[in-house]
Amino acid sequence: MTKIAVTYDHGQIWQHFGKTEFFKIYTVDEGRLTGTRVVSTGGLGHGALAGFLADQNVEAVICGGIGSPMIDRLAAAGIKAYPGVTGDADRAVASLIAGTLAVNEDAVHSGCHHHE
Repeated sequence: MTKIAVTYDHGQIWQHFGKTEFFKIYTVDEGRLTGTRVVSTGGLGHGALAGFLADQNVEAVICGGIGSPMIDRLAAAGIKAYPGVTGDADRAVASLIAGTLAVNEDAVHSGCHHHE
């Protein structure tokens, strides 16, 4: 069983990882979607989100823009990041399961932008 998290806002992929208020977590078993749930981050910021996802047993995260330090934190927690994805969250997960998800590495920036 695998858990995939998506930065989530009203069905769409939220584009600023560090300001994510909700993740939609998808449970996948043998290539088949078996469940979903939306979880609040409770206002956690940049530094705490990798631990939050690890506590949810997430193995992959689909997101929009994200800083390279956060990609490193996610990797250290055993979580693979798929950055630069836009649009419908459910479709993105279906694409990941099918092996056709297109990512945009240009959405990874060198640092955190706390002023955004």
